[in-house]
Amino acid sequence: MNRAMFVLALLLGIPAPSAAQTPVKVGFCARTLSSAVAPFAIATKLGWYERGGIRVQLVPVPGSTDCLKLVATGDLPYSLPSIEALPTARVQGIRAKIFYTAYQGNIYGVSVPVDSPIRSIRDLKGKKIGVASMGSSGVPVVRALLAMNGMDPEKDAQIVVAGEAAQAAALTRSKQIDALALYDTMFALIENAGQPLRALEVGALARYPSNGLLALESTLQKDRAQAVALARGYAMGTVFAMANPEAAVRIVYEVFPQTKATGRSEEEGLRQDVKTLLARAQHWRLEAGGVKRWGESSIKDFDAYEDFLLKWGVIKQKVPATDLVTNDLLDAINQFDADKIANEAKAYR
Repeated sequence: MNRAMFVLALLLGIPAPSAAQTPVKVGFCARTLSSAVAPFAIATKLGWYERGGIRVQLVPVPGSTDCLKLVATGDLPYSLPSIEALPTARVQGIRAKIFYTAYQGNIYGVSVPVDSPIRSIRDLKGKKIGVASMGSSGVPVVRALLAMNGMDPEKDAQIVVAGEAAQAAALTRSKQIDALALYDTMFALIENAGQPLRALEVGALARYPSNGLLALESTLQKDRAQAVALARGYAMGTVFAMANPEAAVRIVYEVFPQTKATGRSEEEGLRQDVKTLLARAQHWRLEAGGVKRWGESSIKDFDAYEDFLLKWGVIKQKVPATDLVTNDLLDAINQFDADKIANEAKAYR
């Protein structure tokens, strides 16, 4: 770590780095890494993960269902999925919990080309709807939306794999698909690829919480300090990214150079990637979930989301929300000065 980063760490009151760093793999539930990985990149660049004794390695995974499966099998210790598949997994005996809610508002939705005649979810009857992968949470979400609008998800619309970013944009532009059931940053990436979109109203879905850091309960017991370090770095990176989105994107380019697209000017690339980051940032905000602490899981909101998923047939059995999420690590995770980080971020060059 260079001297400037060391001084910044001291100003923020972060403990000195440990001698050894444990490699920690984290499933990022999308094939494409975008500026949405900024919290991980910032925590890496500024030495916050190093000081927590870990070295985070992001593993792109096709979707949230696969992220959950890889944690359940022990192939990954942590991942960042949404919860749609978690109640069923719990019923099946998988003891895993979200210990840090990263996205306080639901990132999933349905969009159509801006000039499409489709005006509402009801207009999707008989249409072809693209998802990132069949393991994406876009699948159960759009099935629920179809059901709540009086349709049979199995018969009244066709759900197909559209892929991500440029591929999804091309399929939409060529009218091979009529709508996209994706998430905030992917919609931004598709617009960056030249396909303007219009979001459809999704009703109650928008207010429910979304993705969070997930681990087996045994991992949270055995490697509690590691889980805290992972989540704390992510929280600090989130504060930094919201305070200075442009600096955050530049750090993403440095830590994950594959995210810097070719074939466009540096200025245009930065502008588009800041737009993508801001699409995610609106769901990072504590206000989006009505919570007070970084990573806090609103038990009542998760419970209400389970009711929604049960009502519309996404899950067959409800479990207590406290079996899906835990706030037990939050006191330790929030041991940092968010105001200092925001101020330093604004001054970062």
